[in-house]
Amino acid sequence: MIRHVVVFRWTEDASPESITAVAEALGGLPAVIPSIRRYEFGADLGLLPGRADFALVAEFDTEEDYLSYADHSDHRAVIEDVIDPIRASTVSVQYRV
Repeated sequence: MIRHVVVFRWTEDASPESITAVAEALGGLPAVIPSIRRYEFGADLGLLPGRADFALVAEFDTEEDYLSYADHSDHRAVIEDVIDPIRASTVSVQYRV
């Protein structure tokens, strides 16, 4: 199993509506990308200062399944159309579970 973890920081001018749009767009991906086995995401709770703004954890059976997700046109559209306009930075990692 491959676990994919992404942590985002949003731009200072990211609106609550644009952040909600990210969650809505990401939420639609499991229905259109069959290689996704587990898909969770959410905004940071703000319990401690200096943390990232948003995180996503996804799991895939194989490396090929992860790569098909990474290159999937619907996933790419979410990144380009919804995430990129408010993204200040991103850190991600993929590891074997």
